[in-house]
Amino acid sequence: MWRCLIVEDDADSARYIANGFRALGHVAVISSDGADALGRLTREAWDVVILDRMLPNEVDGLSILSTLRALGKKTPVLVLSALSALDERVRGLKAGGDDYLGKPFAFSELVARAEALVRRTRPGPEVRTLRMADLTLDLARRRVERGGRPIALQPREFRLLAYLMMHPGQVLTRTMLLEAVWDYQFDPQTNVIDVQVSRLRSKLDVDAAASLIHTVRGIGYRMAPDPEE
Repeated sequence: MWRCLIVEDDADSARYIANGFRALGHVAVISSDGADALGRLTREAWDVVILDRMLPNEVDGLSILSTLRALGKKTPVLVLSALSALDERVRGLKAGGDDYLGKPFAFSELVARAEALVRRTRPGPEVRTLRMADLTLDLARRRVERGGRPIALQPREFRLLAYLMMHPGQVLTRTMLLEAVWDYQFDPQTNVIDVQVSRLRSKLDVDAAASLIHTVRGIGYRMAPDPEE
């Protein structure tokens, strides 16, 4: 599993890519604005970036790339663009892109190129199994067990649990969970997260000595073997 930032102002294209990555078990977050994307790239850690070259307003794809590399950020970036002529591809690569894919594209090729970039930059083999206490989550087979007991999860529940387990001990705000798991770029003013976490707990905590998902009042949730850890 890896974290991907999709920088694309076309809402349909962005959702198409994000939904495809999430179906494969990855975390995908959408940013439709160049300035917002640049802020996220400088503040947060990403495994790969899918970057549309043509963005509205003053901060376009090449500007993001140039700034990112000038700051010493080595996050792998795959540039998407309808400008697929040779000289345009060269410009994108010279600006700091690690790969360049013209539009329209086949999703299978996009995934293959993104996976290649992630493999190239990760120091070791990709993590396929997450563990915490007696809980095991198999990313490749999409299986969850606790104490040897299989647990059936819905796709959204699986993504939520995977995201929590990828950040052990870290306090995850409701905004972070909405963006990473629900693809909400705004607060819908509902208790959707609390309801989903409650359902997930009810499945994980059957016959268990203690819960692994802890509420951080007024902020969000944290996953750890010890509530005080």
